[in-house]
Amino acid sequence: MKSTQLALAALAATFSFAVAASADLPPAATKTGVTYATDIKPIFDTSCVKCHSGDKPKARLHMDTLEGVLKGTKEGKIVTAGDSANSFIIKAVAHTTTDHDSWMPPIPNKAGIKPLTPEEIGLIRAWIDQGAK
Repeated sequence: MKSTQLALAALAATFSFAVAASADLPPAATKTGVTYATDIKPIFDTSCVKCHSGDKPKARLHMDTLEGVLKGTKEGKIVTAGDSANSFIIKAVAHTTTDHDSWMPPIPNKAGIKPLTPEEIGLIRAWIDQGAK
């Protein structure tokens, strides 16, 4: 009986550690002078605009322009300039939200778009922290 309880406790501890570790965000990149046009748009063009552009973008979010990204979705802003850790877009692309439907890009997705790398997320964080311009 005790060995079963011990095994369950070890399993619970391992699961808790995995959940806590997944909630950590990649650090912001150290690059200065990050801009939407030069650094961020290429990431969004590859990973986001297929679904978030055109006449009927998902969640009414246009990610093909700076104005669209800053405007946000039908439910509100996704970028809090100067505060990447609390910007919804970072939580969505880092897959740290508890609502897996808000993970971007979704896993799996029909377009075959891969998740953003920690480096890409870090660059987006730096852009947001530097004012999202």
